[in-house]
Amino acid sequence: MIASLKDGNSKFKTRNSEVPAGEGESGGPAHASRGWEYYLSYLRSLLFTNNLIVLYTVVCGALSLAGSVFDTSGRWQHLWARTWSWLILKTSGVRVRVKGLENVPRETAIYCANHQSAMDIPILFVYLPVQFRFLAKRPLFNLPFLGWHLYRSGHIPVDRGQPRKAFRSFDQAAERIRSGVPVVLFPEGTRSRDGALKPFKGGSFYLAIQARVPVVPITLNGTRHVHEPDTLHVRGGHTEMIVHPPISTTELNAQDVHALSAQVYSCIASRFVPPEEWEQGTGNRGQGTGLK
Repeated sequence: MIASLKDGNSKFKTRNSEVPAGEGESGGPAHASRGWEYYLSYLRSLLFTNNLIVLYTVVCGALSLAGSVFDTSGRWQHLWARTWSWLILKTSGVRVRVKGLENVPRETAIYCANHQSAMDIPILFVYLPVQFRFLAKRPLFNLPFLGWHLYRSGHIPVDRGQPRKAFRSFDQAAERIRSGVPVVLFPEGTRSRDGALKPFKGGSFYLAIQARVPVVPITLNGTRHVHEPDTLHVRGGHTEMIVHPPISTTELNAQDVHALSAQVYSCIASRFVPPEEWEQGTGNRGQGTGLK
């Protein structure tokens, strides 16, 4: 069932404290003890895992681009993106516990997830059962190979440098979404460097209101543990993806952007486990779904 924005609130609770909408929890993750196991894992990542990820990227990317000549819908490219993601998770030993797939709507939607790690992308490709596209910064479309893949896959470019161009690109993206293209967004705008849930940017929710499609919040836990940002250390471990009930935008207008942002933040924060707690074992209870 789609939730109504009117049920939301401008304040919400995250674990033991009340946080105003748009503010994250303070403090970063407690670094795990770095014994010989840590360095052995890092060495394995450098010599084995990262090299295989590069190989997967080259092979799957080439096959994706080649097939795009015959398939302009993006389905072929999405298939290879899922294959690439599955190989990365399998090689890295990343286990994913998935909850709330019954909340995935049959209609087109915008999926908003918190962003802890580059590993968020493979997890979403493998476990979110939707033919979605990403919004990406327009300069990425100008890069050789990566830009070609983004363009041929149907991902949506967005200008973020200048406000006028940004709103124009959001309006164009809204048209694409209304035509039946589901989209995944990271409303924090970038990966969290300290592990805290960051304030959400309003553009994502302006887009949702313009497109008149529901917003589906997604909480990702544990992804920072398996790949900390700005490092080459990829390691195995348990992660979690929680899909929350969709939030309707049909009765909203541009003045409701902040309220919608607050409600989505509240949903994601309600099941978010800070990295220091996850590393101490709070989030690792139970078994992951495994990789089939």
